[in-house]
Amino acid sequence: MYADSDRARLVGTAQPTRRGPFQRDRARVLHSGALRRLAGKTQVVEPVTASPSAPRTRLTHSLECAQVGRELGEALGCDPDLVDAACLAHDLGHPPYGHNGETALDEAAQACGGFEGNAQSLRVLTRLEVKVPGAGLDLTRATLDAATKYPWPRRPGTAKYGVYDDDLAVFGWLREGAPQGRRCLESQVMDWADDVAYSVHDLEDGVLAGLVQLAVLRDPAERDELAAVAAGTYSPESAGDLRAVLDDLLALPGWPQAYDGGSAGTAALKATTSALIGRFCRAAELATRERYGDEPLTRYAAELVVPRRERAECALLKAVAARYVMARAGVDEAQARERRVVGELVTALCARPDLLDPLSTEAWQAAGDDAARLRAVVDQVASLTDASAEHLHTRLVGA
Repeated sequence: MYADSDRARLVGTAQPTRRGPFQRDRARVLHSGALRRLAGKTQVVEPVTASPSAPRTRLTHSLECAQVGRELGEALGCDPDLVDAACLAHDLGHPPYGHNGETALDEAAQACGGFEGNAQSLRVLTRLEVKVPGAGLDLTRATLDAATKYPWPRRPGTAKYGVYDDDLAVFGWLREGAPQGRRCLESQVMDWADDVAYSVHDLEDGVLAGLVQLAVLRDPAERDELAAVAAGTYSPESAGDLRAVLDDLLALPGWPQAYDGGSAGTAALKATTSALIGRFCRAAELATRERYGDEPLTRYAAELVVPRRERAECALLKAVAARYVMARAGVDEAQARERRVVGELVTALCARPDLLDPLSTEAWQAAGDDAARLRAVVDQVASLTDASAEHLHTRLVGA
């Protein structure tokens, strides 16, 4: 199923063992410091919330994404360890404060080409998370390709991209022989698993934290608003069409009408979570099999087919988190402060490179121009957890 070139490594230092190359890749990602740091990075509901519900972090989201992706990929014939590794790796480049921190770092990094969490993930895997000097974790070509959600560099009119200009050499190596701009099947499985995991689990976290009131969803006006949010941000479908899908979704057997924190309500919520994940994955599996048949599907032999209804349902779940969690009162002020912290950290470390960590110091000293020195600083700030960003900011800048 996988050619020898798929298993190739940039440096090729891995010694023969009983483990296959993709098992080894998964282990390298799983044991990485970059993955552990995701435990301190915001998903949607802040890790420091007063709620006892233990909301998800980037780490727990990545673990859940890997479980979803592994099972869906295996059902289609993909190597499960390869998909698992890609799912574990997909958020490694995300900075403190989630997408809000990503926005702030992009602004601060304009002089060195900007910042994008997916491009940063590739940089972490191939450069910053050092297992093999000069090759990062030295993963196989297929695993790096599967972890690349947007296989193109930054270009006008495209907000998302997967590689910075100074990482184009390794990008060219991992994409050797791949159709230009096309994602492999394993990457598409990772991407859908990511959408499924965060849309469903963000809903669950919002309910458990008391931020999403399920009873409110019975209000026709609220359903209209949710459909409008989904149409404006998460789906190409019209608000009217999405409203019809939302009505059907909320009418599914077992959908909880309210949540009171008791055992019965919690069990009902968990059952809904499981049912939605199964619904989204099974729909993609069946639709893909209908198009491509029953043979094992890998790499560029197929495209993942996700039916229109399930994509719309997923978009509507994202809209729930957007409306009731991310747009709740007080969030704008808190996010403005987070962006200020990130921007001031970049400025402060550029002025005090003696305070960079050893890896970033090496990059700073080897840099040939100001852009490369700025990139070294951005790499360090991106690696920080929410708490370590706050601590370093207090140390360098003050409250």
